[in-house]
Amino acid sequence: MKRFGIDIDGTVTCPTSLVPYINKEFNLDLTLNDITKYELTEVLDITPEVFANWFNKAEPEIYSQSPLAVGAKEVLDQWKEQYELYFISARPSNLFDITKNWFTTKELLYHHIELIGSHYKVATAKKHNVDIFFEDKHDNAVSIHEELDIPVILFNTPYNQDPVPKGVIRVNDWFEAQSWVEHWGK
Repeated sequence: MKRFGIDIDGTVTCPTSLVPYINKEFNLDLTLNDITKYELTEVLDITPEVFANWFNKAEPEIYSQSPLAVGAKEVLDQWKEQYELYFISARPSNLFDITKNWFTTKELLYHHIELIGSHYKVATAKKHNVDIFFEDKHDNAVSIHEELDIPVILFNTPYNQDPVPKGVIRVNDWFEAQSWVEHWGK
């Protein structure tokens, strides 16, 4: 059975999840289209310290309230019987219970959840011997593909528009990802 490595935030959760929280905290009126860089401090023009202080306090609420990305539940529900679903996230490990509760609330099946507290996912993807990875962070997608020589599905967002190598496949939603996987498996 093929094993899928799947990021959570911005991939399974809607990439707009943070936007209302950012707007409220920093008195802004941003949309997802305004977030053209993954590093939010560059977009918001605030120091990493100010952002980190706020985000560390806000993370539990944001993660417990994040909506699903379009098509994520439908596609993952179809895949749960035919593939092993390994969710690998940069979230800190102290948020495991909140993450697990979110999966339960959303009625999403998982075979494994690992919160690694770092954006460097190559070692974890390698450790779990994943056959394909699903990601929204550009440099993660490229490094996972290049270092593990596996396909990586990159969910298109305004903040990940740098060029990608051939083994990184851009999709606009989970239905496009599903279509690509169906053809890949043949």
